[in-house]
Amino acid sequence: MVYPQEQTAWPLFRGNKQLTGVAASELPRDPKLLWTFDTGDMIKSAPVAANGKIVIGSTNGMVYCLDTSGKKIWEHETENSIEAPALILESTVYIGNLDGQLLAIDLHSGKVKWEYRCENQISGSPNYWTSDGQTSIVVGSYDFYLHCVDAETGEVRWKYETDNFVNGAAACFDGKAIFGGCDGFLHIVNISDGRLISKIDVATYVASSVAVDGNHVYLGDYDGKFSKVDLQTKKVLWTWLDEETLLPFIASPALKDDKVVIGNNDKYIYCFDKDSGELRWKHNTGRKIDASSVISGDKVLTANTRGDLIISNLENGEVVWTYELGSSVLSNPAVFSGKIVTGAFDGFVYCFGE
Repeated sequence: MVYPQEQTAWPLFRGNKQLTGVAASELPRDPKLLWTFDTGDMIKSAPVAANGKIVIGSTNGMVYCLDTSGKKIWEHETENSIEAPALILESTVYIGNLDGQLLAIDLHSGKVKWEYRCENQISGSPNYWTSDGQTSIVVGSYDFYLHCVDAETGEVRWKYETDNFVNGAAACFDGKAIFGGCDGFLHIVNISDGRLISKIDVATYVASSVAVDGNHVYLGDYDGKFSKVDLQTKKVLWTWLDEETLLPFIASPALKDDKVVIGNNDKYIYCFDKDSGELRWKHNTGRKIDASSVISGDKVLTANTRGDLIISNLENGEVVWTYELGSSVLSNPAVFSGKIVTGAFDGFVYCFGE
């Protein structure tokens, strides 16, 4: 298992390159609202944090950089709404918008280093891979392509074409970019040259990001199936489906030890045995879940579209803390330095701690 770089960082929207949604930091024991910051428009993006800074995009097209006390350090106006989470890598912020702009911005000054253009919107987070001293940024777009660009220059390295939109982020593991597409396939692409390694038919439509655990991939789809896929045999090892609801998995999975957790549009948080697919527990949050859960220690943090923040026991699903923001949360919170940071539909960034 790969964890975030350190307890003080949440540099990707799922915490690490494998997109497992696991925080190195403990959750606050008794979370209290510490501060809020008003972006002025709806927030659909997830916050990320590193080097004492929090970065989040808003649907007003602005990228905001805050310090850990909620004070604005800088802002940058882009050309269109931002729904995709950013990536912080060392001293650079990588972020895309609905105009297809992928920007590299200096984390400390807010100055743009370079710009790359996709032919359609970017809705998923960038991810990265470093090999032989070269770092690549990979990002999907509604132009049907997974794009790979040089992290330093923004020069395109390759584009891999799918048969439909690429909505989620690609997990990066073992030199491979692994992602589900709206074409219903799980794609495994070599990051060094963009070559297709394998393509596995898993669904009709995969809107969310996958979680990778060695040779196994976990993903939910728009038809309500949640599956475990073996990358070596190219087979689906197990699938869970509620035949009565058939509602979408918009959220991405969180994976730790022998458990995998994911929220569904049927209002439930589900916890499965990652090996057998057996349902360990489920909890009805009262409203549909689009935001991905975060696992921290023996707890699970989940947000729903009513604006409830919920901390559950990972072992049995028992709810140990809730807080009602009163405004929808569509993307997962960041957990770092004993704090919880999330954005909501009312345009506010919320920080909880002790």
